Amino acid sequence: MATKKTAKKRATKPTKRPKSKPRAKSTTRARNAATAKKKSGSKSSATRSPKHRARRLTGEAAPPKGVTRDLYLAWRAPRIGAHNPHKLTNPVWLWIASNPERSAWAFNEHFAGPHSFEVGPGFCCSRFGQSRTTLPDGRVLAIGGEHEDYYDPDFFIYNDVIVEHPSGEREIYGYPQDAFAPTDFHSATLVGDRVYIVGGLSYADRREPGQTRVYALDVASLAITPVRTVGTPPGWIYQHTAELSDDGRSLVVRGGLVIERSHSGADTDREDEHTAENDDAWTLDLESLRWSRVNAAGFEQWEVRREDGRGHRLFLIESLRWFRDERSAWAQKQRASLEKEFGAMPDFSLYEARYSPPMPHEVVAEREDETPTVFRRIVRGVTVRYVEDVSMVRVVIEGSLPEETSRAIVEDVRSKLERLEGVPCVSRRLR
Repeated sequence: MATKKTAKKRATKPTKRPKSKPRAKSTTRARNAATAKKKSGSKSSATRSPKHRARRLTGEAAPPKGVTRDLYLAWRAPRIGAHNPHKLTNPVWLWIASNPERSAWAFNEHFAGPHSFEVGPGFCCSRFGQSRTTLPDGRVLAIGGEHEDYYDPDFFIYNDVIVEHPSGEREIYGYPQDAFAPTDFHSATLVGDRVYIVGGLSYADRREPGQTRVYALDVASLAITPVRTVGTPPGWIYQHTAELSDDGRSLVVRGGLVIERSHSGADTDREDEHTAENDDAWTLDLESLRWSRVNAAGFEQWEVRREDGRGHRLFLIESLRWFRDERSAWAQKQRASLEKEFGAMPDFSLYEARYSPPMPHEVVAEREDETPTVFRRIVRGVTVRYVEDVSMVRVVIEGSLPEETSRAIVEDVRSKLERLEGVPCVSRRLR
C-alpha cells in the first residue's frame, strides 16, 4: 500500500500545512529549494567548480571510493528504461539508494553539481507514495514513488523497481513509460507469481478521471504488463489499500481518494477536477478482470473553498495563534512576518470555533496520525468529518441527516471561512 507521512501535533509548534495529494513534505524541501534558487542567480551551473562551497556528505553517507564527481554527473538524473525491464543498476544509484533519507539536493551539493533549476531533477530514493512488497524468497520490491513536489526543481515521479535482496544487495530496473507509467500512492499486492499495481496519482497531465490503471509485475522476470479491465472501476484512485480476498479470486480495494471531473455551473463544456474520498469497496475479479462495486456507503461529501480559487490561509492563522503567546525574539519576528503576510490580526475565537456546527454536537478527539488534519463532530449520532486540505475544506457526513441539517453544517463552515479569509467563499457538493 502507499506510504503515508505522520502528522505532528497541532498543539505544538505549527508545522508545514498539509497538502491534498496527500503530499505535505518536510520543511527541508522548502529550505533546499530556497537555497538552490538563491545560488542559481550567481555563478552558472555549467561552470561551477567542484570546490564551489560543496556541502560534503560524511561518515556512512559519504560515497564509496569508486563514485567520483564525473561518475556522479554521468548518472545524476533519473532515466526512463528502454526495455521491459531495463537493468539500470550503477554505483551512483546504489550509493543513493543506501541513503534513502537524503534528498537529491544533498547528493548534488556533495559534488557541487549543476543546479536542478537549469538541468532538471536528480535521482533520489527519498520518496513518498512508494510501495514495498515482500516476496516469499525474501526479496523486497520498492515500486515507483515521488521525490519532492511540483514546485521543487527535483520533483520527479518514478516508474522504476528497486529490488532489495536478503543479502543487502540492490538492483534497479527502469521501464518504458508505455509499459509502466510514472506512479505514486498506488497499491501493490502479491498474488501468486505476480504483483498487481493498482491506481496511483501520477502527474496532473497524465491523469484520466474515471479510469483505474492496473499493472501486473512478474516476480521472476520483473517484466510489467498493463492489465486491461472491464466493468466500472473506482476511478483515478490513490492512497487506497488493496488486498487479496479470502477466496483468493479477487482484489478488494478500499479507502483512498478519487480525482473526479464535473461540469462547472452553466458552462457544460467546461470540466473541473475535484478530489473526493472513496467511501466504497471495490473488487477486481482476477479471472474475468471485471471491476465491481460491492459496498456503496454513499457518504455525503462537500467542499468549501475561496471563490477566487486561491488556497485558504488557515495555516497562517494557526501559526499566528502559536506565535502570539511566545515571548522570544525569534517568535516575535515570526509573528511580525506573518501579520504582514496576513494583513491583519484574525479573529482567533472564530478560528477556534470554525468546526463547531450550529446544533448540539459531540467533539471527537483528533488523531495525530492523520494528514491532512481531520476534525470530527457527532451530530444526531452521525459522524461529520472536516478535512482541512491546503486548498479547501472537505465536509464528509458519514450517515443520514435531514437535508436542512446537512446544509446548515456546510453553510456554517462556508460563512466562517469567508469571515476568516475576508473574501467570498463557496460550497459545492461532490457526492
